[in-house]
Amino acid sequence: MTAAPLRFADLDERSSRAFLARNHVGRIAYSLHDQIDIQPIHYVYDDQWLVGRTQVGSKLAILAHHPWCAFEVDEVRGLFEWDSVVVHGSFSILDPETASVDRYTRALAKLRDFIPGALSDDDPTPHRLILFGVHIDSIAGRSARV
Repeated sequence: MTAAPLRFADLDERSSRAFLARNHVGRIAYSLHDQIDIQPIHYVYDDQWLVGRTQVGSKLAILAHHPWCAFEVDEVRGLFEWDSVVVHGSFSILDPETASVDRYTRALAKLRDFIPGALSDDDPTPHRLILFGVHIDSIAGRSARV
């Protein structure tokens, strides 16, 4: 019996964006000098942006000064059954007092579609007060199938 051939394929942009829209946990990767870090984070997809929340800490301090990052989201069903999308873009703190009020309002609405109590008295993660966006400058997806 011959094993089925393993197939790798690129996901087109439309499929990659649909993939980002149906998932909500990814990993943000960023660097400072010669060190790279990667951390899991919740997000929502919004056209040209990935929107999330964080709290004050080293990730925020680094990304505020070195905004270029990568964001990866995976669906793994088995060793040779997976999909993965990587976004490259720039990180921005979304603050209505220092940036676009419209971008902040839209991001908060998208976030509240996913987590209704976000940034309210019913917030399940009240320590995550800082809204951010990663602008999607490029997107690439891959899949593996048996």
